[in-house]
Amino acid sequence: MSTVSRTLTRPARVWSLPILCLVLLASFPLRPVLAEAMAEPAVGIAATVFVAVVVQALPFLVLGVLLSGALTAFVSPAALRRFLPSRPAAAVPVAGLAGVALPGCECASVPVARRLIGQGVPDAAALTFLLAAPAVNPVVIVATLVAFPNEPRMALARFLGALATACVTGWLWQRFGRPEWILDRVRRTPHTAPGTRRWTVFAETARHDLVSAGGFLVLGALFSAVLTVFVPASWTATLAGNLVLAVVVMALLAVVLALCSEADAFVAASLTALPLLPRLVFLVVGPAVDVKLFALQVGTFGRAFAARFAPTTFVVAVLCAPAAGLVVGI
Repeated sequence: MSTVSRTLTRPARVWSLPILCLVLLASFPLRPVLAEAMAEPAVGIAATVFVAVVVQALPFLVLGVLLSGALTAFVSPAALRRFLPSRPAAAVPVAGLAGVALPGCECASVPVARRLIGQGVPDAAALTFLLAAPAVNPVVIVATLVAFPNEPRMALARFLGALATACVTGWLWQRFGRPEWILDRVRRTPHTAPGTRRWTVFAETARHDLVSAGGFLVLGALFSAVLTVFVPASWTATLAGNLVLAVVVMALLAVVLALCSEADAFVAASLTALPLLPRLVFLVVGPAVDVKLFALQVGTFGRAFAARFAPTTFVVAVLCAPAAGLVVGI
């Protein structure tokens, strides 16, 4: 059963509002301490960076989760299946380009890929769509253009690197993947609860994705603030002077931070001490493989699948991102 189905069929328990109220009440006695801390220049700069990243990224995050909810509620995976070529190898790039027209965040792409497989779409094509939809859709590309206003090549390089990552991984799975690595239940078409209205599915999907992705956005903005102010300049200088090391570190950070693809460009743009190429790797790797996606893939497709698919995707993304950067001249 999908995440939306489980959400719609069990009693809702809303804890976020009471917790927020408790945090606000607890903060009143700490106002003098907080005010004194904010008077420190370093803390003030960190707070400015944090707020700037969140405020810039939030509109794109909201738009992305609304599109994700609309895709889940109103667009049937059968619509994509009808346009795919019959040959799996040819269906892979078509499924990758379909991510432009059918956008969705990483959280939404996993259940959509499951529905595609359940409706008979070739595994390679469904997995290509899983990787492409969060990374090549217009919301992500426009967000990247806004985050890098003086470097439009970053948006083009991100598009090419993400699309190449999705297609190459899909072709590798089509050549070497085995059906038994994916759980049998995936090939059965999941259903939402009987009588569930589409607008309810839309609202629940958007709410779930916003809460999930919003938390990771806050963590990413906090990381940017800490890195900007508190990390010694010698560390970032070392990364800036060693391109290979910077690429590896940024790729691993993308996996660990697990940012939403609609917001990660603003975090990458704030890391001005690093060259563009490592930041491009960060933007290509993040939507393709991270700890959040790995957990979703384990729960949806099984451990045997995730243990093979995630490392393969990581290697392909780390190779495709610099290649795309070289093509556009970064």
